[in-house]
Amino acid sequence: MLNENSKIKKIVLAYSGGLDTSVILKWLQDNYQCEVVTFTADIGQGEEVEPAREKAELLGVKEVFIDDLKEEFVKDFVFPMFRANALYEGIYLLGTSIARPLIAKRQIEIANLTGSDAVSHGATGKGNDQVRFELGYYSLQPNIKVISPWREWNLSSRTNLIKYAEENQIKVPKDKRGEAPFSVDANLLHISAEGKILEDPWVEPEEFIYSRTKSPFDAPNKPTEITLEFLNGDPVSLNGKNLSPAKMLHQLNILGGKNGIGRIDLVENRFVGMKSRGVYETPGGTILFHMRRAIESITLDRGAAHLKDELMPKYASLIYNGFWFSPEREMLQSAIDTSQKNVSGTVRAKLYKGNVIITGRKSSFSLYSESLVTFEEGTADYNHSDAEGFIKLNALRLRVKKMIENSK
Repeated sequence: MLNENSKIKKIVLAYSGGLDTSVILKWLQDNYQCEVVTFTADIGQGEEVEPAREKAELLGVKEVFIDDLKEEFVKDFVFPMFRANALYEGIYLLGTSIARPLIAKRQIEIANLTGSDAVSHGATGKGNDQVRFELGYYSLQPNIKVISPWREWNLSSRTNLIKYAEENQIKVPKDKRGEAPFSVDANLLHISAEGKILEDPWVEPEEFIYSRTKSPFDAPNKPTEITLEFLNGDPVSLNGKNLSPAKMLHQLNILGGKNGIGRIDLVENRFVGMKSRGVYETPGGTILFHMRRAIESITLDRGAAHLKDELMPKYASLIYNGFWFSPEREMLQSAIDTSQKNVSGTVRAKLYKGNVIITGRKSSFSLYSESLVTFEEGTADYNHSDAEGFIKLNALRLRVKKMIENSK
């Protein structure tokens, strides 16, 4: 292993400043005997990221990168994904999945800036994130060396991790000395909880698990009415106020959170083969999903809308499995974005006890024709008698099938 380690000159570590990545940082320095660069991404996880700088410097790191990526995250990753109305396995809004390619992208950029020949992450050997990070690395830098400590070291328990930290003068917070009750991942789109007390899918999540949303049972008894204006498929204005992508999602999170919107409890199929139970809160994303569907309902042609729905599961699986930078995702994205050129207009909704209730939609590109659908005297463009031939042509194969069956 020492001979292999000696080939690596400098490593860029995705570093949160928490116990796990602090131990990883020291372990990389000890085992690879090279300089480590730390990179901390602020993608709206709701924690101060600047303390990571001091922690890294205390461990001898000379190059520390702390980047505010919130606007890039929402504009270039979240919004394009939402244009596809992507749901993994019919329910998951892909909050963790969509953050990984951005982190991987920035890590590779920093590797190029600092002359690093390796990158490292803190994902475990059982989860999806190791796949997402590493597919991202290799897509952007084919010859990069990837170090995954959880697949290499023998620090297989929380006790061993804490012991290693103490032996190397790494501060261990009091709340880390006991076994963590569940694992949390957060960004501006969502927060997830999984593992430990949530591993039994029959056990109901207790209220303390939720941190971004009020319980729907305790949410206000009066609905909150909002309007969203869309331009080419993306939200640009909330209640008449123009907002940047990150500020838009932040405000939707606040509105959704106080109205108990965006909680899901699911058992999903991981890419690595096992099933896992996760509890997710995606308040702003849930509002955006439903209101986007509403504006598409009047601006998208039936054929385009139905084709989008057929493509969506494939698109969602690509994001979930880590193939953001794949040619097939880019091909689907191009088709999806083309469909959004007239998805512009305004949607009104009421937020009430976990529900997003659409109450109106309008657009200058609307394909909805009141004169066509009215039960009163309508336009001459639709002739009722035309329906008879249409029905008979569509019934032809059914009639033939039944006639043959009856003749036997």
